[in-house]
Amino acid sequence: MNLSRSLLPALLLCAAASVPALAQETGKTTLTDKGTPVTVTSEEPDSIRGDYHIDFAKLDRNHDGFISREEAKANPTLAREFDALDTHHTGRLSKAQLEGWMK
Repeated sequence: MNLSRSLLPALLLCAAASVPALAQETGKTTLTDKGTPVTVTSEEPDSIRGDYHIDFAKLDRNHDGFISREEAKANPTLAREFDALDTHHTGRLSKAQLEGWMK
């Protein structure tokens, strides 16, 4: 196995990590590795972007201090972003996880 070929993915990852704007924009760049073109594609990840506002108390129908996936369905945008917000993978969202969304 060619050692430089096995290091290529790691080098591309390091290069992408050193360019913060790459993670925020979509795009395609073609690099050359020993004469062979290599295309690197950047896509916007599932992330919370935009000016979203929710009424936590209204969505928390059972008043347990969390918004469940089922409760989140009352707000289509929140339901769509639920997995990105559920950073603890508990199936429910706390006020801290929704801090940027609160009115």
